[in-house]
Amino acid sequence: MTNAPTTIPVAAPGEGPYALAVGPDGALWTTLVHAGALARITTAGEVTRYDTGAPGCGPSVVTAGPDGALWFTRSRDHRIGRVTVSGEVRAYDLPTPGSGPFGLAAGPDGALWYTALHTDRIGRITTAGEVTEYPLPVRDAFASFITPGPDGALWFTLNRANAVGRVTTDGRITLHPLPTPDAGPVGITAGADGALWCAEIGAGRIARITTAGEVTEYPLPDPGCRPHAITAGPDGRCWFTEWGANRVGAIGPDGRVEEHVLPASGSEPHGLAFGPDGLLYVALETGQVIRLPLTP
Repeated sequence: MTNAPTTIPVAAPGEGPYALAVGPDGALWTTLVHAGALARITTAGEVTRYDTGAPGCGPSVVTAGPDGALWFTRSRDHRIGRVTVSGEVRAYDLPTPGSGPFGLAAGPDGALWYTALHTDRIGRITTAGEVTEYPLPVRDAFASFITPGPDGALWFTLNRANAVGRVTTDGRITLHPLPTPDAGPVGITAGADGALWCAEIGAGRIARITTAGEVTEYPLPDPGCRPHAITAGPDGRCWFTEWGANRVGAIGPDGRVEEHVLPASGSEPHGLAFGPDGLLYVALETGQVIRLPLTP
């Protein structure tokens, strides 16, 4: 680290900052999963909070949409939310009851794509709110995070099915099993090397998946660290949170791992994103977002 980290309070204890994304306004946006709200954080550390009006809706993953707004999943009231950069919030109903939308990403087709935790589906929602859902070929899969891939498709993790999936923009789904039993993949991102990288929370590993489906797994120094979210960094490496070990790590294309201990013990780091200032921001369940100036 080149400078001291900065801790930015964004929520009360127990409100649970979870996911992070950079908005089209150049600010960081985080979901407050236990408060039914989102927070906007500028690189100067100014925080603005926006409530959804539904405290129990469970906002989970947030992403920048193609329409200049932020979109987010509402895992507990089974809807997709949208918030403008000025804080206007609305929600869209989904066709399958109890779906539990979780992961969310903007696709190359100008729509948003989401995972349905409880109904084994991958969904597509346009910016006008039109929804199409595609069933998975497995049951009780617990579809988790989703990300655009380098091949024009969307890639997603199946936490309980121990696989990584691929869906084309016309809804064709392919699954790629992971070699380690009960690996429990969660976060997934497209790396600078043209492959997909995912965090195996159950196995304490990071996996690399080529677009042809070839898998390489890299064990982390602490098998019980519970890697959770992962994102591609500007340094060519993928950065991830170690939810169970109070650390963030980075892995290079060669599998070499570097780890950084977070200053506050027991902070339970979840989502992370690189800000427009080039610094790494990490959402902590204890109610803060921490900014880490890290050397590449």
